Amino acid sequence: MSVRAAVLGCGMVGATMVRDLSAGPDFDVTGVDVSETNLRKLADLPRVKMECADLSDTNELRTLVRRFDILLGALPSRLGFQSLRTIIEAGKPYCDITFMSEDAMDLDSLARQNGVTAVVDCGVSPGLSNLCIGHAHARLDRTDRAAIYVGGLPKARYWPFQYKAPFAPGDVIEEYTRPARLRVNGVTVVRPALSEPEIIDFPGIGTLEAFNTDGLRSLLTTIDIPNMLEKTLRYPGHRELMGAFREAGLFDTQEIEVGGCRVRPRDLLARLLFPKWTYEPGDEEFTILRVDVEGAERDRGVRYIFDLYDEYDAAARTSSMARTTAFPCTIMARLVAKGQFTDKGVVPLELAARQEGLFDTMSRELARRGVTLNQRVEPI
Repeated sequence: MSVRAAVLGCGMVGATMVRDLSAGPDFDVTGVDVSETNLRKLADLPRVKMECADLSDTNELRTLVRRFDILLGALPSRLGFQSLRTIIEAGKPYCDITFMSEDAMDLDSLARQNGVTAVVDCGVSPGLSNLCIGHAHARLDRTDRAAIYVGGLPKARYWPFQYKAPFAPGDVIEEYTRPARLRVNGVTVVRPALSEPEIIDFPGIGTLEAFNTDGLRSLLTTIDIPNMLEKTLRYPGHRELMGAFREAGLFDTQEIEVGGCRVRPRDLLARLLFPKWTYEPGDEEFTILRVDVEGAERDRGVRYIFDLYDEYDAAARTSSMARTTAFPCTIMARLVAKGQFTDKGVVPLELAARQEGLFDTMSRELARRGVTLNQRVEPI
Protein backbone atom coordinates (compact mmCIF):
# COMPACT_ATOMS: atom_id res chain seq x y z
CA MET A 1 0.00 0.00 0.00
CA SER A 2 1.35 3.41 -0.94
CA VAL A 3 2.21 5.99 1.70
CA ARG A 4 -0.17 8.94 1.62
CA ALA A 5 2.04 12.04 1.46
CA ALA A 6 1.13 15.71 1.20
CA VAL A 7 3.52 18.44 0.12
CA LEU A 8 2.45 21.74 1.69
CA GLY A 9 3.40 24.58 -0.64
CA CYS A 10 3.96 23.88 -4.33
CA GLY A 11 6.20 26.71 -5.42
CA MET A 12 9.56 26.03 -7.00
CA VAL A 13 10.88 23.79 -4.21
CA GLY A 14 7.58 22.18 -3.27
CA ALA A 15 6.88 21.25 -6.90
CA THR A 16 10.29 19.55 -7.06
CA MET A 17 9.39 17.59 -3.91
CA VAL A 18 6.13 16.47 -5.53
CA ARG A 19 7.90 15.33 -8.68
CA ASP A 20 10.56 13.43 -6.74
CA LEU A 21 8.13 11.63 -4.43
CA SER A 22 5.78 10.71 -7.27
CA ALA A 23 8.56 9.23 -9.43
CA GLY A 24 7.97 5.76 -7.98
CA PRO A 25 5.06 3.68 -6.68
CA ASP A 26 5.86 4.08 -2.96
CA PHE A 27 3.93 7.32 -2.42
CA ASP A 28 0.43 8.52 -3.15
CA VAL A 29 1.24 12.24 -3.43
CA THR A 30 -1.00 15.27 -3.02
CA GLY A 31 0.29 18.77 -3.71
CA VAL A 32 -1.41 21.43 -1.58
CA ASP A 33 -1.24 25.16 -2.25
CA VAL A 34 -3.43 28.25 -2.09
CA SER A 35 -2.30 29.15 -5.62
CA GLU A 36 -4.15 27.51 -8.49
CA THR A 37 -1.32 28.69 -10.74
CA ASN A 38 1.23 26.66 -8.77
CA LEU A 39 -1.01 23.61 -8.82
CA ARG A 40 -1.59 23.81 -12.59
CA LYS A 41 2.17 23.48 -13.09
CA LEU A 42 1.87 19.94 -11.71
CA ALA A 43 -0.89 18.95 -14.12
CA ASP A 44 1.53 16.89 -16.21
CA LEU A 45 2.01 14.40 -13.36
CA PRO A 46 -0.61 11.67 -13.84
CA ARG A 47 -0.24 10.08 -10.38
CA VAL A 48 -0.43 13.31 -8.37
CA LYS A 49 -3.54 14.79 -6.78
CA MET A 50 -3.81 18.54 -6.36
CA GLU A 51 -5.69 20.39 -3.65
CA CYS A 52 -6.24 24.10 -3.21
CA ALA A 53 -6.19 25.13 0.46
CA ASP A 54 -5.35 28.16 2.57
CA LEU A 55 -2.47 26.80 4.63
CA SER A 56 -2.36 29.96 6.72
CA ASP A 57 -5.71 28.86 8.23
CA THR A 58 -4.80 26.65 11.19
CA ASN A 59 -8.21 24.98 11.30
CA GLU A 60 -8.10 24.16 7.60
CA LEU A 61 -4.59 22.77 7.96
CA ARG A 62 -5.57 20.70 11.01
CA THR A 63 -8.43 19.10 9.09
CA LEU A 64 -6.28 18.46 6.03
CA VAL A 65 -3.33 16.74 7.72
CA ARG A 66 -5.49 14.00 9.26
CA ARG A 67 -5.81 12.34 5.86
CA PHE A 68 -2.09 11.76 5.35
CA ASP A 69 0.60 9.43 6.68
CA ILE A 70 3.45 11.94 6.30
CA LEU A 71 3.73 15.60 5.36
CA LEU A 72 6.45 17.70 3.77
CA GLY A 73 6.68 21.47 4.15
CA ALA A 74 7.85 24.07 1.64
CA LEU A 75 5.98 27.05 3.01
CA PRO A 76 6.78 30.77 3.30
CA SER A 77 8.73 31.49 6.49
CA ARG A 78 5.79 33.32 8.12
CA LEU A 79 3.75 30.07 8.12
CA GLY A 80 6.52 27.75 9.24
CA PHE A 81 6.19 27.65 13.03
CA GLN A 82 2.40 27.54 13.29
CA SER A 83 2.28 24.79 10.65
CA LEU A 84 4.93 22.77 12.48
CA ARG A 85 2.95 23.04 15.72
CA THR A 86 -0.31 22.06 14.04
CA ILE A 87 1.21 18.97 12.42
CA ILE A 88 2.93 17.89 15.63
CA GLU A 89 -0.35 18.28 17.54
CA ALA A 90 -1.99 16.07 14.90
CA GLY A 91 0.62 13.37 15.61
CA LYS A 92 1.91 13.24 12.04
CA PRO A 93 5.56 12.89 10.90
CA TYR A 94 6.87 15.95 9.11
CA CYS A 95 9.91 16.88 7.02
CA ASP A 96 10.25 20.61 6.46
CA ILE A 97 12.48 23.13 4.69
CA THR A 98 10.71 26.30 5.87
CA PHE A 99 13.15 29.07 6.93
CA MET A 100 11.08 30.19 9.93
CA SER A 101 12.30 33.01 12.17
CA GLU A 102 11.09 31.22 15.31
CA ASP A 103 13.10 28.47 17.01
CA ALA A 104 11.67 25.12 15.93
CA MET A 105 13.40 23.45 18.89
CA ASP A 106 10.84 25.15 21.16
CA LEU A 107 8.41 22.45 19.94
CA ASP A 108 10.77 19.54 20.67
CA SER A 109 9.06 18.54 23.94
CA LEU A 110 5.64 18.69 22.27
CA ALA A 111 6.87 16.46 19.43
CA ARG A 112 8.32 13.93 21.88
CA GLN A 113 5.10 13.88 23.90
CA ASN A 114 3.17 13.16 20.71
CA GLY A 115 5.65 10.57 19.45
CA VAL A 116 6.31 12.64 16.32
CA THR A 117 9.38 12.74 14.11
CA ALA A 118 9.73 16.29 12.79
CA VAL A 119 12.84 16.81 10.68
CA VAL A 120 13.31 20.57 10.27
CA ASP A 121 15.57 22.87 8.25
CA CYS A 122 15.94 19.98 5.83
CA GLY A 123 17.19 21.81 2.75
CA VAL A 124 20.65 22.70 1.48
CA SER A 125 21.61 25.26 4.14
CA PRO A 126 20.27 24.97 6.70
CA GLY A 127 20.10 21.26 5.98
CA LEU A 128 22.97 19.53 4.20
CA SER A 129 25.35 21.99 5.87
CA ASN A 130 24.08 20.83 9.28
CA LEU A 131 24.40 17.19 8.23
CA CYS A 132 28.04 17.73 7.23
CA ILE A 133 28.86 19.41 10.54
CA GLY A 134 27.11 16.71 12.55
CA HIS A 135 28.88 13.99 10.57
CA ALA A 136 32.33 15.51 11.09
CA HIS A 137 31.67 16.33 14.75
CA ALA A 138 30.74 12.70 15.45
CA ARG A 139 34.11 11.57 14.12
CA LEU A 140 36.35 14.17 15.68
CA ASP A 141 37.70 13.79 19.20
CA ARG A 142 37.53 17.57 19.50
CA THR A 143 35.79 20.05 17.21
CA ASP A 144 37.18 23.59 17.20
CA ARG A 145 35.53 25.38 14.31
CA ALA A 146 32.80 25.03 11.70
CA ALA A 147 32.19 27.41 8.80
CA ILE A 148 29.41 27.32 6.20
CA TYR A 149 29.57 29.16 2.86
CA VAL A 150 26.52 28.86 0.64
CA GLY A 151 24.88 30.65 -2.26
CA GLY A 152 22.60 30.32 -5.25
CA LEU A 153 23.52 32.50 -8.22
CA PRO A 154 22.71 33.05 -11.88
CA LYS A 155 25.47 32.02 -14.26
CA ALA A 156 25.09 35.30 -16.15
CA ARG A 157 25.91 38.49 -14.23
CA TYR A 158 23.98 41.64 -15.09
CA TRP A 159 24.26 45.14 -13.64
CA PRO A 160 23.14 46.40 -11.19
CA PHE A 161 21.93 43.48 -9.05
CA GLN A 162 24.17 40.62 -10.30
CA TYR A 163 21.60 38.33 -8.73
CA LYS A 164 18.31 36.55 -9.22
CA ALA A 165 16.27 34.96 -6.45
CA PRO A 166 15.48 31.24 -6.39
CA PHE A 167 12.86 31.55 -3.64
CA ALA A 168 10.25 33.86 -2.13
CA PRO A 169 11.12 37.59 -2.14
CA GLY A 170 10.31 38.02 1.53
CA ASP A 171 12.72 35.24 2.48
CA VAL A 172 15.50 36.77 0.36
CA ILE A 173 15.13 40.17 2.03
CA GLU A 174 15.00 38.42 5.41
CA GLU A 175 18.54 37.14 4.80
CA TYR A 176 19.75 40.71 4.42
CA THR A 177 17.99 42.08 7.50
CA ARG A 178 17.86 39.39 10.19
CA PRO A 179 20.82 39.82 12.62
CA ALA A 180 23.36 37.01 12.23
CA ARG A 181 24.17 34.85 15.25
CA LEU A 182 27.69 33.41 15.38
CA ARG A 183 29.70 31.46 17.93
CA VAL A 184 33.03 33.04 18.92
CA ASN A 185 35.23 31.38 21.54
CA GLY A 186 32.25 29.55 23.00
CA VAL A 187 30.01 32.61 23.20
CA THR A 188 27.05 33.36 20.93
CA VAL A 189 27.44 36.84 19.47
CA VAL A 190 25.26 38.88 17.12
CA ARG A 191 26.51 40.66 14.02
CA PRO A 192 24.52 42.68 11.48
CA ALA A 193 23.47 40.82 8.35
CA LEU A 194 25.77 41.61 5.40
CA SER A 195 28.69 42.28 7.78
CA GLU A 196 32.31 41.03 7.81
CA PRO A 197 32.69 40.43 4.06
CA GLU A 198 35.45 38.21 2.72
CA ILE A 199 36.54 37.41 -0.82
CA ILE A 200 36.85 33.74 -1.79
CA ASP A 201 38.02 32.23 -5.07
CA PHE A 202 36.27 29.06 -6.27
CA PRO A 203 37.84 27.04 -9.11
CA GLY A 204 35.64 27.09 -12.19
CA ILE A 205 33.42 29.85 -10.78
CA GLY A 206 35.72 32.74 -9.98
CA THR A 207 35.65 35.25 -7.17
CA LEU A 208 32.67 35.45 -4.82
CA GLU A 209 32.00 37.59 -1.77
CA ALA A 210 30.83 36.07 1.52
CA PHE A 211 29.03 37.92 4.32
CA ASN A 212 27.32 37.08 7.60
CA THR A 213 23.78 35.73 7.56
CA ASP A 214 21.72 34.01 10.24
CA GLY A 215 22.02 30.44 9.03
CA LEU A 216 23.44 28.60 12.06
CA ARG A 217 20.03 28.35 13.73
CA SER A 218 19.80 25.06 15.66
CA LEU A 219 23.57 24.54 15.52
CA LEU A 220 23.93 27.22 18.19
CA THR A 221 22.31 24.95 20.77
CA THR A 222 22.58 21.37 19.54
CA ILE A 223 26.36 20.98 19.07
CA ASP A 224 29.10 22.32 21.32
CA ILE A 225 31.56 23.83 18.85
CA PRO A 226 33.28 27.00 20.18
CA ASN A 227 33.61 28.80 16.82
CA MET A 228 30.92 28.69 14.14
CA LEU A 229 29.76 30.97 11.34
CA GLU A 230 27.53 30.91 8.29
CA LYS A 231 28.04 33.21 5.34
CA THR A 232 26.07 33.74 2.15
CA LEU A 233 27.91 33.88 -1.19
CA ARG A 234 27.17 36.49 -3.85
CA TYR A 235 28.99 38.12 -6.73
CA PRO A 236 31.13 41.04 -5.53
CA GLY A 237 29.13 44.28 -5.52
CA HIS A 238 25.76 42.81 -4.59
CA ARG A 239 26.35 43.08 -0.83
CA GLU A 240 27.22 46.77 -1.05
CA LEU A 241 24.05 47.52 -3.03
CA MET A 242 21.89 45.64 -0.53
CA GLY A 243 23.56 47.57 2.29
CA ALA A 244 22.63 50.82 0.59
CA PHE A 245 19.02 49.66 0.23
CA ARG A 246 18.94 48.77 3.92
CA GLU A 247 20.43 52.11 5.02
CA ALA A 248 17.88 53.96 2.87
CA GLY A 249 15.10 52.23 4.79
CA LEU A 250 13.87 50.14 1.87
CA PHE A 251 13.90 46.96 3.97
CA ASP A 252 11.83 48.52 6.78
CA THR A 253 8.54 46.94 7.79
CA GLN A 254 7.06 50.03 9.48
CA GLU A 255 4.36 51.64 7.35
CA ILE A 256 4.98 55.09 5.90
CA GLU A 257 2.62 57.47 4.09
CA VAL A 258 3.22 58.07 0.38
CA GLY A 259 0.76 60.18 -1.58
CA GLY A 260 -1.98 59.55 0.95
CA CYS A 261 -1.42 55.77 0.98
CA ARG A 262 0.07 53.65 3.76
CA VAL A 263 2.79 51.30 2.53
CA ARG A 264 5.54 49.16 4.01
CA PRO A 265 8.85 49.95 2.23
CA ARG A 266 9.80 46.25 2.21
CA ASP A 267 6.57 45.29 0.44
CA LEU A 268 7.11 48.00 -2.17
CA LEU A 269 10.72 46.95 -2.70
CA ALA A 270 9.76 43.29 -3.08
CA ARG A 271 7.13 44.27 -5.65
CA LEU A 272 9.68 46.31 -7.62
CA LEU A 273 12.52 43.79 -7.43
CA PHE A 274 10.38 40.89 -8.55
CA PRO A 275 10.13 40.08 -11.45
CA LYS A 276 13.55 41.73 -12.01
CA TRP A 277 15.02 39.08 -9.70
CA THR A 278 12.84 36.26 -11.01
CA TYR A 279 14.39 33.51 -13.07
CA GLU A 280 12.93 33.10 -16.53
CA PRO A 281 12.35 29.58 -17.89
CA GLY A 282 15.69 28.16 -18.97
CA ASP A 283 17.85 30.65 -17.07
CA GLU A 284 21.02 28.87 -16.00
CA GLU A 285 22.02 29.10 -12.36
CA PHE A 286 24.06 27.19 -9.81
CA THR A 287 24.17 26.37 -6.13
CA ILE A 288 27.42 26.20 -4.22
CA LEU A 289 28.02 24.93 -0.69
CA ARG A 290 31.27 24.60 1.22
CA VAL A 291 31.50 23.42 4.82
CA ASP A 292 34.80 23.42 6.72
CA VAL A 293 35.04 21.65 10.08
CA GLU A 294 38.31 21.74 12.02
CA GLY A 295 39.35 19.76 15.06
CA ALA A 296 41.52 16.90 16.24
CA GLU A 297 41.58 13.14 15.82
CA ARG A 298 44.02 11.13 17.94
CA ASP A 299 45.85 14.34 18.87
CA ARG A 300 46.34 15.37 15.24
CA GLY A 301 44.82 18.46 13.66
CA VAL A 302 42.27 17.54 10.98
CA ARG A 303 40.00 19.47 8.62
CA TYR A 304 36.86 17.97 7.09
CA ILE A 305 35.92 19.77 3.86
CA PHE A 306 32.56 19.24 2.17
CA ASP A 307 31.79 20.67 -1.27
CA LEU A 308 28.62 20.72 -3.32
CA TYR A 309 28.21 22.33 -6.72
CA ASP A 310 25.04 21.85 -8.75
CA GLU A 311 23.64 23.45 -11.89
CA TYR A 312 20.26 23.99 -13.52
CA ASP A 313 18.86 20.73 -14.90
CA ALA A 314 17.79 21.63 -18.42
CA ALA A 315 16.26 18.22 -19.14
CA ALA A 316 13.95 18.39 -16.11
CA ARG A 317 13.70 22.21 -16.26
CA THR A 318 14.52 22.34 -12.56
CA SER A 319 16.75 24.88 -10.85
CA SER A 320 19.73 23.75 -8.83
CA MET A 321 18.39 25.56 -5.76
CA ALA A 322 15.12 23.65 -6.03
CA ARG A 323 17.00 20.36 -6.45
CA THR A 324 19.46 20.86 -3.62
CA THR A 325 16.74 22.12 -1.28
CA ALA A 326 14.00 19.63 -2.13
CA PHE A 327 15.98 16.40 -2.40
CA PRO A 328 17.35 16.28 1.17
CA CYS A 329 13.77 16.70 2.39
CA THR A 330 12.30 13.98 0.16
CA ILE A 331 15.17 11.63 0.98
CA MET A 332 14.54 12.08 4.71
CA ALA A 333 10.79 11.69 4.17
CA ARG A 334 11.37 8.34 2.49
CA LEU A 335 13.54 7.18 5.40
CA VAL A 336 10.92 8.27 7.94
CA ALA A 337 8.05 6.70 6.00
CA LYS A 338 9.93 3.39 5.71
CA GLY A 339 10.79 3.33 9.40
CA GLN A 340 14.51 3.71 8.68
CA PHE A 341 14.71 6.94 10.68
CA THR A 342 12.65 6.90 13.86
CA ASP A 343 14.10 9.58 16.18
CA LYS A 344 11.30 11.40 17.96
CA GLY A 345 11.14 15.13 18.59
CA VAL A 346 12.20 18.10 16.49
CA VAL A 347 15.29 16.85 14.67
CA PRO A 348 17.64 19.11 12.67
CA LEU A 349 20.05 17.27 10.41
CA GLU A 350 23.10 17.73 12.66
CA LEU A 351 21.33 15.49 15.19
CA ALA A 352 20.07 13.11 12.53
CA ALA A 353 23.72 12.66 11.47
CA ARG A 354 24.35 10.71 14.68
CA GLN A 355 22.56 7.75 13.09
CA GLU A 356 25.26 5.50 11.69
CA GLY A 357 25.30 5.50 7.91
CA LEU A 358 22.85 8.38 7.45
CA PHE A 359 25.40 10.71 5.87
CA ASP A 360 26.40 7.98 3.39
CA THR A 361 22.76 7.26 2.60
CA MET A 362 22.06 10.93 1.97
CA SER A 363 25.15 11.29 -0.25
CA ARG A 364 24.26 8.17 -2.21
CA GLU A 365 20.64 9.22 -2.75
CA LEU A 366 21.67 12.73 -3.78
CA ALA A 367 24.13 11.24 -6.29
CA ARG A 368 21.34 9.05 -7.69
CA ARG A 369 19.48 12.30 -8.40
CA GLY A 370 22.54 13.91 -10.00
CA VAL A 371 23.67 16.01 -7.01
CA THR A 372 27.20 15.36 -5.77
CA LEU A 373 28.25 16.07 -2.20
CA ASN A 374 32.01 15.56 -1.89
CA GLN A 375 33.93 15.00 1.33
CA ARG A 376 37.67 15.06 1.94
CA VAL A 377 39.81 15.06 5.06
CA GLU A 378 43.10 16.96 5.29
CA PRO A 379 45.70 17.36 8.02
CA ILE A 380 46.07 20.80 9.53
